[in-house]
Amino acid sequence: MVEFRKRKQNDGIKLVEKPKKQEVKVDTQKVKGDAQERSKEQSLFQRFLNFFKKDKHYSEIVVNGLLPNKRVACLVDGTLESLEMDTCANQQMFGAIFKGKIQNLEPGLKAAFVDIGQEKNAFLHYWDVLPLVNGEGFNESNADDGIEVVHKNTDGKPRQKVGLQDIPEMFPIGSDIVVQISKSQIGTKGPRTTTNISLPGRYIVLTPYSNQCGISRKIEDKHERERLKKILRKLTLPLGMGIIFRTASSGSSLKQLTRDLQFLLETWQKIQKKVDNAKEPCLVYHEPSLLERTVRDLLTEDVDRVIVDNEVDYNFILDLLARIAPNVQKKVTLFKDPIPVFDRYNVEAQIEQMFASRVPLPSGGEIVIQETEALTSIDVNTSSHKISDDESSHFILQANLEAAREVARQVRLRNIGGLIIVDFVDMKQAKHRRILHQYVQEEFGRDKARSHVLPISALGIMQITRQRHKESMLSQLYSRCPYCGGEGVLKSSWNLAMRMQREILSRVFCLQGQTCKFKIILNPYLKNYIITQCLKEFNALENQFRVKLSFQEDNNLHVENFKIVQE
Repeated sequence: MVEFRKRKQNDGIKLVEKPKKQEVKVDTQKVKGDAQERSKEQSLFQRFLNFFKKDKHYSEIVVNGLLPNKRVACLVDGTLESLEMDTCANQQMFGAIFKGKIQNLEPGLKAAFVDIGQEKNAFLHYWDVLPLVNGEGFNESNADDGIEVVHKNTDGKPRQKVGLQDIPEMFPIGSDIVVQISKSQIGTKGPRTTTNISLPGRYIVLTPYSNQCGISRKIEDKHERERLKKILRKLTLPLGMGIIFRTASSGSSLKQLTRDLQFLLETWQKIQKKVDNAKEPCLVYHEPSLLERTVRDLLTEDVDRVIVDNEVDYNFILDLLARIAPNVQKKVTLFKDPIPVFDRYNVEAQIEQMFASRVPLPSGGEIVIQETEALTSIDVNTSSHKISDDESSHFILQANLEAAREVARQVRLRNIGGLIIVDFVDMKQAKHRRILHQYVQEEFGRDKARSHVLPISALGIMQITRQRHKESMLSQLYSRCPYCGGEGVLKSSWNLAMRMQREILSRVFCLQGQTCKFKIILNPYLKNYIITQCLKEFNALENQFRVKLSFQEDNNLHVENFKIVQE
Protein backbone atom coordinates (compact mmCIF):
# COMPACT_ATOMS: atom_id res chain seq x y z
CA MET A 1 0.00 0.00 0.00
CA VAL A 2 1.08 3.59 -0.62
CA GLU A 3 2.92 4.94 2.40
CA PHE A 4 2.65 8.60 3.41
CA ARG A 5 5.42 10.04 5.54
CA LYS A 6 4.66 13.23 7.47
CA ARG A 7 7.28 15.80 8.18
CA LYS A 8 7.20 18.92 10.34
CA GLN A 9 5.75 21.83 8.39
CA ASN A 10 8.05 24.79 7.85
CA ASP A 11 7.41 28.37 6.87
CA GLY A 12 6.94 27.62 3.16
CA ILE A 13 4.15 28.79 0.87
CA LYS A 14 0.69 27.52 1.74
CA LEU A 15 -2.12 27.54 -0.76
CA VAL A 16 -5.07 29.33 0.75
CA GLU A 17 -8.22 29.92 -1.21
CA LYS A 18 -8.58 33.61 -1.95
CA PRO A 19 -11.91 34.97 -0.73
CA LYS A 20 -14.19 36.17 -3.47
CA LYS A 21 -13.94 39.90 -3.96
CA GLN A 22 -17.24 41.63 -3.48
CA GLU A 23 -18.34 43.44 -6.60
CA VAL A 24 -18.32 47.18 -6.11
CA LYS A 25 -21.39 48.79 -7.63
CA VAL A 26 -21.58 52.52 -8.13
CA ASP A 27 -25.01 54.09 -8.60
CA THR A 28 -24.29 56.45 -11.50
CA GLN A 29 -27.60 58.26 -11.11
CA LYS A 30 -26.95 58.93 -7.41
CA VAL A 31 -23.41 60.13 -8.15
CA LYS A 32 -24.71 62.51 -10.78
CA GLY A 33 -27.52 63.72 -8.53
CA ASP A 34 -25.10 64.47 -5.69
CA ALA A 35 -22.91 66.48 -8.07
CA GLN A 36 -25.91 68.51 -9.24
CA GLU A 37 -26.76 69.32 -5.61
CA ARG A 38 -23.17 70.45 -5.00
CA SER A 39 -23.29 72.65 -8.08
CA LYS A 40 -26.07 74.69 -6.43
CA GLU A 41 -23.60 75.73 -3.72
CA GLN A 42 -21.81 78.00 -6.22
CA SER A 43 -22.35 81.71 -6.11
CA LEU A 44 -25.13 83.24 -8.18
CA PHE A 45 -22.56 84.98 -10.40
CA GLN A 46 -20.68 81.74 -11.08
CA ARG A 47 -23.90 79.91 -11.96
CA PHE A 48 -24.78 82.76 -14.32
CA LEU A 49 -21.42 82.36 -16.10
CA ASN A 50 -21.82 78.59 -16.29
CA PHE A 51 -25.16 79.04 -18.02
CA PHE A 52 -23.38 80.42 -21.10
CA LYS A 53 -20.68 77.78 -21.20
CA LYS A 54 -20.65 75.38 -24.15
CA ASP A 55 -19.88 72.47 -21.82
CA LYS A 56 -22.34 72.75 -18.93
CA HIS A 57 -21.05 69.78 -16.95
CA TYR A 58 -20.11 70.33 -13.30
CA SER A 59 -16.36 69.74 -12.98
CA GLU A 60 -14.46 69.22 -9.72
CA ILE A 61 -10.91 68.38 -8.65
CA VAL A 62 -10.59 66.48 -5.38
CA VAL A 63 -7.17 66.44 -3.67
CA ASN A 64 -6.49 63.72 -1.09
CA GLY A 65 -3.21 64.69 0.58
CA LEU A 66 -3.47 63.55 4.20
CA LEU A 67 -1.00 60.72 3.54
CA PRO A 68 2.43 61.08 1.88
CA ASN A 69 1.06 59.32 -1.23
CA LYS A 70 -1.13 62.12 -2.57
CA ARG A 71 -4.00 61.47 -4.99
CA VAL A 72 -5.86 63.86 -7.28
CA ALA A 73 -9.19 62.92 -8.84
CA CYS A 74 -11.06 64.82 -11.56
CA LEU A 75 -14.84 64.46 -11.43
CA VAL A 76 -17.32 65.47 -14.11
CA ASP A 77 -20.90 65.40 -12.84
CA GLY A 78 -19.62 63.24 -9.98
CA THR A 79 -18.12 60.59 -12.28
CA LEU A 80 -14.40 59.88 -12.01
CA GLU A 81 -12.73 60.97 -15.26
CA SER A 82 -9.04 60.89 -14.35
CA LEU A 83 -6.86 59.90 -11.42
CA GLU A 84 -3.30 60.99 -10.70
CA MET A 85 -1.19 59.77 -7.80
CA ASP A 86 2.34 59.96 -6.47
CA THR A 87 4.31 56.89 -7.48
CA CYS A 88 7.85 55.61 -6.99
CA ALA A 89 10.74 57.52 -8.56
CA ASN A 90 11.27 55.35 -11.65
CA GLN A 91 7.64 55.90 -12.68
CA GLN A 92 7.98 59.71 -12.44
CA MET A 93 10.69 59.94 -15.09
CA PHE A 94 8.41 61.12 -17.91
CA GLY A 95 9.40 64.66 -18.86
CA ALA A 96 12.72 64.53 -16.96
CA ILE A 97 15.79 66.01 -18.72
CA PHE A 98 19.23 64.39 -18.53
CA LYS A 99 22.71 65.18 -19.65
CA GLY A 100 23.71 61.92 -21.30
CA LYS A 101 26.56 60.30 -23.18
CA ILE A 102 26.21 58.22 -26.35
CA GLN A 103 27.03 54.68 -25.22
CA ASN A 104 26.36 52.69 -28.38
CA LEU A 105 25.10 53.18 -31.96
CA GLU A 106 22.92 50.59 -33.69
CA PRO A 107 22.77 51.30 -37.46
CA GLY A 108 20.30 48.46 -38.00
CA LEU A 109 17.83 49.95 -35.52
CA LYS A 110 18.75 53.51 -36.57
CA ALA A 111 19.03 54.30 -32.89
CA ALA A 112 21.52 55.13 -30.16
CA PHE A 113 21.68 53.96 -26.56
CA VAL A 114 22.43 56.80 -24.17
CA ASP A 115 23.96 56.56 -20.70
CA ILE A 116 21.85 58.90 -18.53
CA GLY A 117 23.26 57.84 -15.17
CA GLN A 118 20.38 55.45 -14.46
CA GLU A 119 20.21 51.67 -14.10
CA LYS A 120 19.25 51.19 -17.76
CA ASN A 121 20.54 53.05 -20.80
CA ALA A 122 17.96 55.14 -22.63
CA PHE A 123 16.82 54.46 -26.20
CA LEU A 124 17.19 57.33 -28.69
CA HIS A 125 15.93 56.89 -32.26
CA TYR A 126 17.68 58.87 -34.98
CA TRP A 127 14.32 60.45 -35.89
CA ASP A 128 14.24 61.95 -32.38
CA VAL A 129 17.66 63.53 -32.95
CA LEU A 130 16.73 65.37 -36.14
CA PRO A 131 14.71 68.17 -34.45
CA LEU A 132 17.86 69.14 -32.53
CA VAL A 133 20.06 69.48 -35.63
CA ASN A 134 17.38 70.80 -37.98
CA GLY A 135 15.67 73.10 -35.49
CA GLU A 136 12.14 71.81 -36.16
CA GLY A 137 10.32 70.34 -33.20
CA PHE A 138 7.02 69.80 -34.95
CA ASN A 139 5.73 69.93 -38.49
CA GLU A 140 2.65 71.78 -39.69
CA SER A 141 1.88 68.96 -42.12
CA ASN A 142 1.72 66.44 -39.27
CA ALA A 143 -1.88 66.59 -38.05
CA ASP A 144 -1.12 64.32 -35.10
CA ASP A 145 0.93 67.09 -33.49
CA GLY A 146 -2.26 69.15 -33.10
CA ILE A 147 -0.25 72.36 -33.63
CA GLU A 148 -0.71 75.12 -36.20
CA VAL A 149 2.66 76.71 -37.06
CA VAL A 150 2.39 80.52 -37.02
CA HIS A 151 5.98 81.51 -37.78
CA LYS A 152 9.61 80.42 -37.34
CA ASN A 153 11.94 82.18 -34.92
CA THR A 154 15.11 82.25 -37.05
CA ASP A 155 17.72 84.75 -38.19
CA GLY A 156 16.54 84.32 -41.77
CA LYS A 157 19.63 82.42 -42.93
CA PRO A 158 18.97 79.10 -44.69
CA ARG A 159 20.10 76.00 -42.81
CA GLN A 160 21.39 72.81 -44.39
CA LYS A 161 19.09 69.90 -43.66
CA VAL A 162 20.62 66.84 -42.01
CA GLY A 163 19.41 63.30 -42.71
CA LEU A 164 19.45 60.05 -40.73
CA GLN A 165 22.69 58.96 -42.39
CA ASP A 166 24.49 61.97 -40.87
CA ILE A 167 23.55 61.29 -37.24
CA PRO A 168 26.35 58.76 -36.40
CA GLU A 169 28.97 61.19 -37.65
CA MET A 170 27.49 64.13 -35.74
CA PHE A 171 27.03 62.16 -32.49
CA PRO A 172 29.77 59.52 -32.27
CA ILE A 173 30.13 57.16 -29.31
CA GLY A 174 31.23 59.07 -26.22
CA SER A 175 29.74 62.43 -27.25
CA ASP A 176 27.55 64.39 -24.81
CA ILE A 177 23.87 64.98 -25.57
CA VAL A 178 20.87 66.48 -23.72
CA VAL A 179 17.76 64.29 -23.85
CA GLN A 180 14.28 64.25 -22.36
CA ILE A 181 12.28 61.16 -21.35
CA SER A 182 9.39 60.73 -23.77
CA LYS A 183 8.34 57.30 -22.47
CA SER A 184 9.13 56.00 -18.99
CA GLN A 185 10.67 52.62 -18.36
CA ILE A 186 8.01 49.94 -18.89
CA GLY A 187 8.79 46.46 -17.61
CA THR A 188 12.26 45.43 -18.71
CA LYS A 189 12.47 48.08 -21.43
CA GLY A 190 14.57 51.14 -20.72
CA PRO A 191 13.15 54.66 -21.13
CA ARG A 192 12.76 56.23 -24.58
CA THR A 193 14.18 59.70 -25.07
CA THR A 194 14.14 62.61 -27.50
CA THR A 195 16.28 65.68 -28.12
CA ASN A 196 13.13 67.69 -28.86
CA ILE A 197 13.10 69.26 -25.39
CA SER A 198 9.85 70.85 -24.23
CA LEU A 199 9.14 72.71 -21.00
CA PRO A 200 5.41 73.05 -20.26
CA GLY A 201 4.03 76.04 -18.39
CA ARG A 202 0.44 76.88 -17.57
CA TYR A 203 -0.27 78.62 -20.88
CA ILE A 204 2.89 78.04 -22.94
CA VAL A 205 5.22 75.20 -23.88
CA LEU A 206 8.83 76.30 -24.47
CA THR A 207 10.83 74.31 -27.06
CA PRO A 208 14.47 75.46 -26.68
CA TYR A 209 15.82 73.49 -29.67
CA SER A 210 12.93 74.23 -32.05
CA ASN A 211 12.53 77.48 -33.96
CA GLN A 212 8.83 76.97 -34.72
CA CYS A 213 6.06 78.89 -32.91
CA GLY A 214 2.48 77.69 -33.01
CA ILE A 215 -0.95 77.40 -31.41
CA SER A 216 -2.87 74.34 -30.26
CA ARG A 217 -5.55 73.29 -32.74
CA LYS A 218 -7.89 72.54 -29.83
CA ILE A 219 -8.57 76.28 -29.60
CA GLU A 220 -11.41 76.32 -32.11
CA ASP A 221 -12.68 79.91 -31.86
CA LYS A 222 -11.38 81.78 -34.94
CA HIS A 223 -11.37 85.22 -33.29
CA GLU A 224 -9.47 83.88 -30.28
CA ARG A 225 -6.92 82.19 -32.56
CA GLU A 226 -6.32 85.44 -34.42
CA ARG A 227 -5.88 87.33 -31.13
CA LEU A 228 -3.34 84.76 -29.89
CA LYS A 229 -1.45 84.87 -33.19
CA LYS A 230 -1.00 88.63 -32.81
CA ILE A 231 0.29 88.15 -29.25
CA LEU A 232 2.58 85.34 -30.41
CA ARG A 233 4.28 87.64 -32.91
CA LYS A 234 4.81 90.30 -30.21
CA LEU A 235 6.60 88.02 -27.73
CA THR A 236 10.39 88.29 -27.67
CA LEU A 237 12.29 85.00 -27.81
CA PRO A 238 15.99 84.07 -28.07
CA LEU A 239 16.80 83.06 -31.65
CA GLY A 240 16.40 79.37 -32.35
CA MET A 241 13.78 78.82 -29.66
CA GLY A 242 10.09 78.19 -30.17
CA ILE A 243 6.87 78.26 -28.14
CA ILE A 244 3.45 76.65 -28.34
CA PHE A 245 0.30 78.24 -26.96
CA ARG A 246 -1.55 75.52 -25.03
CA THR A 247 -5.32 75.12 -25.01
CA ALA A 248 -5.37 76.81 -21.57
CA SER A 249 -4.01 80.01 -23.16
CA SER A 250 -7.44 80.74 -24.64
CA GLY A 251 -8.70 83.95 -23.03
CA SER A 252 -5.35 84.75 -21.39
CA SER A 253 -3.99 88.26 -21.43
CA LEU A 254 -0.63 89.41 -22.81
CA LYS A 255 0.57 89.96 -19.23
CA GLN A 256 -0.25 86.38 -18.19
CA LEU A 257 1.43 84.90 -21.27
CA THR A 258 4.53 87.09 -20.89
CA ARG A 259 4.87 86.12 -17.22
CA ASP A 260 4.57 82.41 -18.07
CA LEU A 261 7.17 82.71 -20.84
CA GLN A 262 9.61 84.55 -18.56
CA PHE A 263 9.32 81.80 -15.94
CA LEU A 264 10.04 79.10 -18.57
CA LEU A 265 13.07 80.99 -19.92
CA GLU A 266 14.48 81.29 -16.39
CA THR A 267 13.92 77.56 -15.84
CA TRP A 268 15.79 76.75 -19.08
CA GLN A 269 18.71 78.94 -18.04
CA LYS A 270 19.01 76.96 -14.79
CA ILE A 271 18.94 73.70 -16.78
CA GLN A 272 21.67 74.94 -19.12
CA LYS A 273 23.83 75.91 -16.15
CA LYS A 274 23.48 72.40 -14.67
CA VAL A 275 24.34 70.84 -18.06
CA ASP A 276 27.48 72.99 -18.37
CA ASN A 277 28.66 72.16 -14.84
CA ALA A 278 27.94 68.40 -14.99
CA LYS A 279 30.90 66.23 -15.97
CA GLU A 280 29.07 62.88 -15.89
CA PRO A 281 25.60 61.80 -17.11
CA CYS A 282 23.02 63.02 -14.61
CA LEU A 283 19.51 64.37 -14.07
CA VAL A 284 19.27 68.12 -14.69
CA TYR A 285 15.49 68.65 -14.51
CA HIS A 286 12.46 66.71 -13.32
CA GLU A 287 8.74 67.41 -13.54
CA PRO A 288 7.20 69.35 -10.61
CA SER A 289 5.29 67.67 -7.78
CA LEU A 290 1.79 66.30 -8.23
CA LEU A 291 0.16 69.40 -6.75
CA GLU A 292 2.15 71.72 -9.00
CA ARG A 293 1.24 69.66 -12.08
CA THR A 294 -2.40 69.73 -11.00
CA VAL A 295 -2.43 73.53 -10.80
CA ARG A 296 -0.51 73.84 -14.08
CA ASP A 297 -2.39 71.28 -16.20
CA LEU A 298 -5.78 70.55 -14.66
CA LEU A 299 -6.95 73.69 -12.89
CA THR A 300 -8.36 75.55 -15.88
CA GLU A 301 -11.25 78.00 -16.20
CA ASP A 302 -13.60 75.07 -16.92
CA VAL A 303 -13.11 73.64 -13.41
CA ASP A 304 -15.94 74.71 -11.11
CA ARG A 305 -14.46 73.73 -7.74
CA VAL A 306 -11.30 72.35 -6.10
CA ILE A 307 -11.64 70.45 -2.81
CA VAL A 308 -8.51 69.95 -0.68
CA ASP A 309 -8.60 67.82 2.48
CA ASN A 310 -5.68 69.34 4.42
CA GLU A 311 -4.62 72.86 5.24
CA VAL A 312 -0.98 72.52 4.13
CA ASP A 313 -1.89 71.57 0.56
CA TYR A 314 -4.72 74.11 0.57
CA ASN A 315 -2.32 76.97 1.34
CA PHE A 316 0.26 75.61 -1.10
CA ILE A 317 -2.26 75.62 -3.97
CA LEU A 318 -3.43 79.13 -3.08
CA ASP A 319 0.18 80.40 -3.12
CA LEU A 320 0.77 78.84 -6.55
CA LEU A 321 -2.43 80.34 -7.95
CA ALA A 322 -1.55 83.76 -6.54
CA ARG A 323 1.46 83.81 -8.88
CA ILE A 324 -0.07 82.33 -12.04
CA ALA A 325 -3.89 82.61 -11.89
CA PRO A 326 -5.23 84.73 -9.01
CA ASN A 327 -8.75 84.69 -10.45
CA VAL A 328 -9.02 80.92 -9.83
CA GLN A 329 -8.25 81.14 -6.09
CA LYS A 330 -11.88 81.57 -5.14
CA LYS A 331 -12.69 78.11 -6.52
CA VAL A 332 -10.44 76.36 -3.98
CA THR A 333 -12.17 75.15 -0.79
CA LEU A 334 -10.90 73.35 2.31
CA PHE A 335 -12.67 70.08 3.11
CA LYS A 336 -13.47 69.87 6.86
CA ASP A 337 -15.81 66.86 7.18
CA PRO A 338 -14.68 64.08 9.57
CA ILE A 339 -14.90 61.35 6.89
CA PRO A 340 -12.22 60.87 4.16
CA VAL A 341 -12.79 63.16 1.18
CA PHE A 342 -12.63 60.32 -1.38
CA ASP A 343 -15.35 58.45 0.53
CA ARG A 344 -17.47 61.57 0.83
CA TYR A 345 -17.56 62.07 -2.95
CA ASN A 346 -17.79 58.35 -3.92
CA VAL A 347 -14.31 58.42 -5.45
CA GLU A 348 -12.95 55.43 -3.52
CA ALA A 349 -15.73 53.15 -4.76
CA GLN A 350 -15.13 54.27 -8.35
CA ILE A 351 -11.39 53.58 -8.00
CA GLU A 352 -12.13 50.02 -6.84
CA GLN A 353 -14.39 49.53 -9.85
CA MET A 354 -11.66 50.91 -12.11
CA PHE A 355 -9.62 47.69 -11.95
CA ALA A 356 -12.48 45.28 -12.55
CA SER A 357 -12.29 43.29 -15.79
CA ARG A 358 -16.05 43.72 -16.24
CA VAL A 359 -17.45 47.25 -16.17
CA PRO A 360 -21.26 47.64 -16.11
CA LEU A 361 -22.95 50.14 -18.42
CA PRO A 362 -25.63 52.53 -17.08
CA SER A 363 -28.41 51.07 -19.25
CA GLY A 364 -27.43 47.43 -18.72
CA GLY A 365 -24.83 45.26 -20.40
CA GLU A 366 -21.11 45.58 -19.78
CA ILE A 367 -17.67 45.94 -21.34
CA VAL A 368 -14.99 43.34 -20.66
CA ILE A 369 -11.39 44.64 -20.56
CA GLN A 370 -8.36 42.35 -20.79
CA GLU A 371 -4.83 43.81 -20.82
CA THR A 372 -2.09 41.69 -22.38
CA GLU A 373 1.54 42.38 -23.20
CA ALA A 374 0.86 42.95 -26.92
CA LEU A 375 -2.51 44.73 -26.82
CA THR A 376 -5.66 45.43 -24.84
CA SER A 377 -8.90 43.77 -25.92
CA ILE A 378 -12.31 45.23 -25.04
CA ASP A 379 -15.53 43.31 -25.70
CA VAL A 380 -18.94 44.98 -25.62
CA ASN A 381 -21.80 42.88 -24.23
CA THR A 382 -25.35 44.22 -24.27
CA SER A 383 -27.40 41.20 -23.18
CA SER A 384 -29.28 43.10 -20.46
CA HIS A 385 -29.31 46.53 -22.09
CA LYS A 386 -32.52 48.39 -21.20
CA ILE A 387 -34.14 50.59 -23.80
CA SER A 388 -37.40 52.39 -24.32
CA ASP A 389 -39.81 51.62 -27.17
CA ASP A 390 -39.11 54.84 -29.06
CA GLU A 391 -35.43 54.00 -29.51
CA SER A 392 -35.79 50.28 -30.27
CA SER A 393 -35.01 50.83 -33.98
CA HIS A 394 -31.60 52.21 -33.06
CA PHE A 395 -30.99 49.90 -30.13
CA ILE A 396 -27.60 48.55 -31.27
CA LEU A 397 -26.28 52.01 -32.19
CA GLN A 398 -27.34 53.49 -28.83
CA ALA A 399 -25.78 50.56 -26.96
CA ASN A 400 -22.51 50.95 -28.86
CA LEU A 401 -22.41 54.72 -28.30
CA GLU A 402 -22.89 54.22 -24.57
CA ALA A 403 -20.16 51.56 -24.57
CA ALA A 404 -17.83 53.85 -26.59
CA ARG A 405 -18.15 56.60 -23.98
CA GLU A 406 -17.23 54.15 -21.22
CA VAL A 407 -14.37 52.64 -23.26
CA ALA A 408 -12.76 56.08 -23.72
CA ARG A 409 -13.21 56.85 -20.02
CA GLN A 410 -11.72 53.54 -18.88
CA VAL A 411 -8.73 53.90 -21.23
CA ARG A 412 -7.99 57.34 -19.74
CA LEU A 413 -8.50 56.15 -16.16
CA ARG A 414 -6.34 53.04 -16.53
CA ASN A 415 -3.79 54.87 -18.69
CA ILE A 416 -3.89 52.10 -21.27
CA GLY A 417 -1.48 52.65 -24.15
CA GLY A 418 -0.40 50.89 -27.32
CA LEU A 419 -2.84 48.90 -29.45
CA ILE A 420 -6.47 48.64 -28.31
CA ILE A 421 -8.97 46.34 -30.03
CA VAL A 422 -12.67 46.99 -29.39
CA ASP A 423 -15.30 44.44 -30.45
CA PHE A 424 -18.53 46.42 -30.68
CA VAL A 425 -21.90 44.85 -31.34
CA ASP A 426 -22.25 44.27 -35.10
CA MET A 427 -24.16 46.97 -37.00
CA LYS A 428 -25.54 46.35 -40.49
CA GLN A 429 -25.98 49.96 -41.58
CA ALA A 430 -22.85 51.73 -42.84
CA LYS A 431 -24.29 55.02 -41.61
CA HIS A 432 -24.37 53.77 -38.03
CA ARG A 433 -20.80 52.52 -38.29
CA ARG A 434 -19.69 55.98 -39.46
CA ILE A 435 -21.56 57.65 -36.59
CA LEU A 436 -19.89 55.33 -34.08
CA HIS A 437 -16.43 55.93 -35.57
CA GLN A 438 -16.86 59.70 -35.41
CA TYR A 439 -18.16 59.50 -31.83
CA VAL A 440 -15.18 57.40 -30.68
CA GLN A 441 -12.82 59.91 -32.32
CA GLU A 442 -14.49 62.76 -30.42
CA GLU A 443 -14.30 60.92 -27.10
CA PHE A 444 -10.62 60.06 -27.54
CA GLY A 445 -10.00 63.62 -28.76
CA ARG A 446 -10.66 64.81 -25.19
CA ASP A 447 -7.64 62.80 -24.07
CA LYS A 448 -4.27 64.52 -23.59
CA ALA A 449 -2.45 61.49 -24.97
CA ARG A 450 -2.46 61.32 -28.77
CA SER A 451 -4.56 58.54 -30.28
CA HIS A 452 -5.52 57.24 -33.70
CA VAL A 453 -8.92 55.59 -34.28
CA LEU A 454 -9.51 53.44 -37.36
CA PRO A 455 -12.99 52.75 -38.81
CA ILE A 456 -14.70 49.45 -38.00
CA SER A 457 -13.03 46.70 -40.04
CA ALA A 458 -14.62 43.97 -42.14
CA LEU A 459 -14.33 41.68 -39.10
CA GLY A 460 -16.42 44.09 -37.04
CA ILE A 461 -13.68 45.38 -34.74
CA MET A 462 -12.28 48.86 -34.17
CA GLN A 463 -8.53 49.37 -33.82
CA ILE A 464 -7.19 52.22 -31.70
CA THR A 465 -3.64 53.25 -30.89
CA ARG A 466 -2.94 55.49 -27.90
CA GLN A 467 0.30 57.16 -26.95
CA ARG A 468 2.02 55.42 -24.05
CA HIS A 469 4.10 57.65 -21.75
CA LYS A 470 4.36 55.34 -18.76
CA GLU A 471 3.04 52.08 -17.36
CA SER A 472 -0.70 51.60 -17.10
CA MET A 473 -2.40 52.18 -13.75
CA LEU A 474 -2.94 48.42 -13.44
CA SER A 475 0.81 47.75 -13.80
CA GLN A 476 1.63 50.44 -11.23
CA LEU A 477 -0.78 49.23 -8.54
CA TYR A 478 -0.78 45.48 -9.17
CA SER A 479 2.19 43.11 -9.39
CA ARG A 480 2.47 39.82 -11.27
CA CYS A 481 1.42 36.81 -9.20
CA PRO A 482 4.64 35.09 -8.06
CA TYR A 483 2.90 31.72 -7.89
CA CYS A 484 1.38 31.46 -11.36
CA GLY A 485 3.99 33.74 -13.00
CA GLY A 486 1.31 36.08 -14.30
CA GLU A 487 -0.39 33.38 -16.39
CA GLY A 488 -3.51 33.53 -14.24
CA VAL A 489 -3.92 29.71 -14.19
CA LEU A 490 -2.29 26.67 -12.56
CA LYS A 491 -2.21 23.06 -13.73
CA SER A 492 -5.07 21.10 -12.24
CA SER A 493 -4.36 18.58 -9.49
CA TRP A 494 -5.75 15.79 -11.70
CA ASN A 495 -3.32 16.76 -14.48
CA LEU A 496 -0.39 16.76 -12.03
CA ALA A 497 -1.37 13.37 -10.59
CA MET A 498 -1.52 11.85 -14.10
CA ARG A 499 1.83 13.40 -14.97
CA MET A 500 3.34 11.96 -11.79
CA GLN A 501 2.09 8.45 -12.69
CA ARG A 502 3.55 8.73 -16.20
CA GLU A 503 6.96 9.72 -14.84
CA ILE A 504 6.92 6.82 -12.34
CA LEU A 505 6.00 4.43 -15.13
CA SER A 506 8.84 5.75 -17.30
CA ARG A 507 11.35 5.07 -14.50
CA VAL A 508 9.95 1.59 -13.91
CA PHE A 509 10.48 0.69 -17.58
CA CYS A 510 14.09 1.89 -17.37
CA LEU A 511 14.68 -0.51 -14.46
CA GLN A 512 13.38 -3.43 -16.62
CA GLY A 513 10.93 -4.89 -14.14
CA GLN A 514 13.09 -4.80 -10.98
CA THR A 515 11.33 -4.18 -7.69
CA CYS A 516 12.14 -0.68 -6.51
CA LYS A 517 11.07 2.03 -4.09
CA PHE A 518 10.33 5.63 -4.95
CA LYS A 519 9.91 8.57 -2.58
CA ILE A 520 7.83 11.38 -4.03
CA ILE A 521 8.37 14.81 -2.52
CA LEU A 522 5.46 17.17 -3.22
CA ASN A 523 3.43 20.10 -2.00
CA PRO A 524 0.90 19.27 0.79
CA TYR A 525 -1.91 20.65 -1.36
CA LEU A 526 -1.20 18.08 -4.09
CA LYS A 527 -0.63 15.28 -1.57
CA ASN A 528 -4.05 15.93 -0.04
CA TYR A 529 -5.64 15.64 -3.48
CA ILE A 530 -3.95 12.29 -4.15
CA ILE A 531 -5.13 10.91 -0.78
CA THR A 532 -8.73 11.89 -1.34
CA GLN A 533 -9.10 11.41 -5.10
CA CYS A 534 -6.38 9.22 -6.66
CA LEU A 535 -5.32 6.69 -4.02
CA LYS A 536 -6.81 3.73 -5.95
CA GLU A 537 -4.90 4.60 -9.12
CA PHE A 538 -1.55 4.77 -7.28
CA ASN A 539 -2.23 1.49 -5.45
CA ALA A 540 -3.04 -0.16 -8.80
CA LEU A 541 0.24 1.19 -10.17
CA GLU A 542 2.12 -0.43 -7.26
CA ASN A 543 0.47 -3.82 -7.70
CA GLN A 544 0.82 -3.97 -11.48
CA PHE A 545 4.47 -2.94 -11.77
CA ARG A 546 5.88 -4.15 -8.41
CA VAL A 547 6.89 -0.74 -7.16
CA LYS A 548 6.60 0.78 -3.70
CA LEU A 549 5.70 4.44 -3.35
CA SER A 550 5.96 6.83 -0.39
CA PHE A 551 5.03 10.47 -0.26
CA GLN A 552 6.71 13.26 1.67
CA GLU A 553 5.44 16.81 2.13
CA ASP A 554 7.50 19.88 1.37
CA ASN A 555 5.83 23.25 1.82
CA ASN A 556 8.63 24.98 -0.09
CA LEU A 557 7.76 23.19 -3.33
CA HIS A 558 5.51 24.92 -5.87
CA VAL A 559 2.21 23.09 -6.26
CA GLU A 560 3.10 22.21 -9.88
CA ASN A 561 6.52 20.77 -8.97
CA PHE A 562 7.42 17.40 -7.41
CA LYS A 563 10.54 15.28 -7.02
CA ILE A 564 10.80 11.50 -7.49
CA VAL A 565 13.75 9.98 -5.61
CA GLN A 566 14.74 6.31 -5.85
CA GLU A 567 15.41 4.79 -2.45
